[in-house]
Amino acid sequence: MESSAGIREPGREKGTGRPEGSRARELWAASARWAEACLQHPFVRGIASGDLPRERFAFYVGQDAYYLTAFARAYALAVAKAPDRDGMLGFHGLLDGALGELKLHKGYAARWGIRLDPEPAPATQAYTDFLLRVAWSEPVGRIAAAMTPCMRLYAYLGQALRPHLNPASPYREWVETYASDEFEALARRLEDLVDRYDDGAPETAAYYQTAMRLEYEFFDQAWRWSG
Repeated sequence: MESSAGIREPGREKGTGRPEGSRARELWAASARWAEACLQHPFVRGIASGDLPRERFAFYVGQDAYYLTAFARAYALAVAKAPDRDGMLGFHGLLDGALGELKLHKGYAARWGIRLDPEPAPATQAYTDFLLRVAWSEPVGRIAAAMTPCMRLYAYLGQALRPHLNPASPYREWVETYASDEFEALARRLEDLVDRYDDGAPETAAYYQTAMRLEYEFFDQAWRWSG
């Protein structure tokens, strides 16, 4: 399936390949406009082409490290709240994945002198405040719904961008990481937890949509950053 700008979207067996009746599948399908907006954003396109100014990517990496720290804390709260052992193990494995993702940022920081403990910019603060508020106050099904957009969207973007990746892009590792089978498996694991613990509450869809909007605003913030 071609997007409006000619980028082939990843196969449906990955992007929305949940079982029929899957809550995670429904939530992702309802967020298609945000996913497409992120895919077509000049910041994201510049990662694949290599044309993105390095100072904007450096700003993004620092802000994303701040975000990922909060994301990992949200996983830790989900581990503590999980009502059964399978849930504890599932969220624990995802927590390990988030901590591993920070290693990618450490690599960029070492090469390009990026600070990984910056002051959060407005979109970063809004996103982390949202995630931690949900993680502190809500049951695990809604926590998973607020966290899944990050994982599914990045898997989607990586898979969509990989066929168009400029081999000389300095951001090639970013695309390859999020296009990988390993990252897809993490996204699916979190979607499984959404399905497992879905209680049908309307807050679930609201949190998913909020997170998708905040994902777009996070990319847009980095694109507009002027130093």
